[in-house]
Amino acid sequence: MKLADVLVRPVLTEKVNLQMEKSGRYTFEVDKRSNKLEIKKAVEEFYGVKVTDVNTVVVPGKNKTRYTKAGFLQGVKPSYKKAVVTLAEGDSIDLFSM
Repeated sequence: MKLADVLVRPVLTEKVNLQMEKSGRYTFEVDKRSNKLEIKKAVEEFYGVKVTDVNTVVVPGKNKTRYTKAGFLQGVKPSYKKAVVTLAEGDSIDLFSM
């Protein structure tokens, strides 16, 4: 798999922002087929930092329903893979300047 295809986007939430400030952990949405070694290599290459740890989780899709004039519409949100990357002491990524 190409390293450019591994990282889909960074995840930016309040919880993730607290983790970035306190413990140097950054969260990315990644391709479902990628593994921890590919994720580590992609983050190190694109951001020029040293990665010490990678944790992954596959977030399951959720059922969604809504009521409209035409009746109930039902569907499923897609599942995705999320990677939490811990950087070496002193390293950081500036996600907000891009």
